[in-house]
Parts: sequence; structure tokens; C-alpha cells
Amino acid sequence: MDVASELGLPPIDQVAWIVRDLDRALETFGPLFGEFTTMDSSLEGCRYRGRRADVSMRIAFGRSGPLEIELIQPVSGESPHFELLEKYGEGVHHVRFRVDDLDAPRERLEALGFEVIWAHEMPAIHTRWAYLEAPTGQGGALVELLEMPSGTSESSGTSEPTT
Repeated sequence: MDVASELGLPPIDQVAWIVRDLDRALETFGPLFGEFTTMDSSLEGCRYRGRRADVSMRIAFGRSGPLEIELIQPVSGESPHFELLEKYGEGVHHVRFRVDDLDAPRERLEALGFEVIWAHEMPAIHTRWAYLEAPTGQGGALVELLEMPSGTSESSGTSEPTT
């Protein structure tokens, strides 16, 4: 049994990149991953490092087999996307585990030294997530836990796809 399974985590279902220019990133990653769906996303009332923070982003979703590929361009506000972009530059930002219940795996990761730095709940669509930062010295590695009803995709949330 692998460690993720022992923590009650399914296989990773998403790898996300942080980018400064989404259009340029689509030119780069389109030939690698195929067609992307883009959307503008504005989130209000997120919890970021213990305080309320709003954020706007441009996002693109593609696929590599069963793995979702997400490209994120932060536009305004506060989020870990801006923080890691400024600290480390463009590159892989986080991996995501889609879970049935966020609480138990979050608690298990916290017991290993991971810390929730960004979280949000969207009760209208029964969705919530948390970004957990790896212990200090791990290069800004983030893990996202996403609790969302089966059959729902992230791009079908409250924001509208733009392509």
C-alpha cells in the first residue's frame, strides 16, 4: 500500500502550473496537453493565511489522460498563487487530491506538518477546498484537497468558461 492510500487519499487527479501570462502558457502547453477550456474566476471571502482575502484569476483546464492540467494566472487580490509566483516564479504550483470529505485527510496532513494556508467553501454547489503547504524547507510545495460532488468539474462552478 502506498503512503497516500494510508493517509486516505485517492490518486492525484490534478497538476497545476502558475503562470504570468495565460495566453503564452496556452501556446506552450497546448501542443503538449491538447485543447484547454479557459475561464475567469473571482472568489470572495477565501481564508488566506488566517484572514479574509478575495482573488481574481484566469484559469485554463486541460487533460492528460485521467489527470487534469490546470494553468493559473493570478490577476488581482491575495492568494498562494501570487505568493509562489513572486517567490519561485512560474512552474508547478500544486497537486490535487479530490476527496469525499475534506476534514479527515486535512487532519492527517496537518499531523505530518502540513499547514492550511488557503481555504474556501461554496455551499451553493456543495464544494470546499484547502491548500496545504508542506513543512518549511520543502520549496513551497502545495497540496490541494478538493471536496466536490461526483460528476461535477471545477470549471462548472460559479464562474463561466471563456472558451
